[in-house]
Amino acid sequence: MGISAVILAGGFASRFGQDKGLIRLANKPLIKHVLDKIDPVADEKLVVVSSRQQAEGYTKIVSSDVKVVVDLEEKHGPLVGALTGFSEAYAEYSLLLPCDTPFLSDDVLSLMLDLCTDRNAVIPRWPNCYIEPLHAVYRTKVALEAAENVLKEGEMNMQSMVDRLRSVRYVSTLVLQQLDPELRTFFNVNTPLDLKKAEAMLKRSK
Repeated sequence: MGISAVILAGGFASRFGQDKGLIRLANKPLIKHVLDKIDPVADEKLVVVSSRQQAEGYTKIVSSDVKVVVDLEEKHGPLVGALTGFSEAYAEYSLLLPCDTPFLSDDVLSLMLDLCTDRNAVIPRWPNCYIEPLHAVYRTKVALEAAENVLKEGEMNMQSMVDRLRSVRYVSTLVLQQLDPELRTFFNVNTPLDLKKAEAMLKRSK
């Protein structure tokens, strides 16, 4: 079973004044941290951006085996990015991830990929029922069709796409916590303070 990894990098970090994925953590762009983490599990790696200008910036820093693609729609957002990635992915299943999560857990990713057989999606879910649709595995063609239908109806959120999928397996974060005790896999770098926290977390893990 092949796995495509779709990394969403279309967002601009206004607090940093640059593309999110290009922000440096330990002298390495965030996107590179994510790519390094998924390297053992992904047969194909795609980075989805929102403009040709962004594509040029990312193409300069990623390796030649990473495909950088531009959003298919003029509207931007995670759903459009997911649709774009799914449309370009060749594998039966796609791992969908944001570009600003440098502490992805190998064990968590492996578990979700193990659970995706005969399912249309595997999605983490918190005890309060909040889900993590951008840290999930999707059956590529089924998810693409769902995303296309949602956009045709004028909706722009990932929840609407997930609602149209049947045979979804939700994995409790309480289970994932057995593999990733601090659930660092969901840690996003959104602010300068987050970046400082990430730097401290890296130092502790050495």
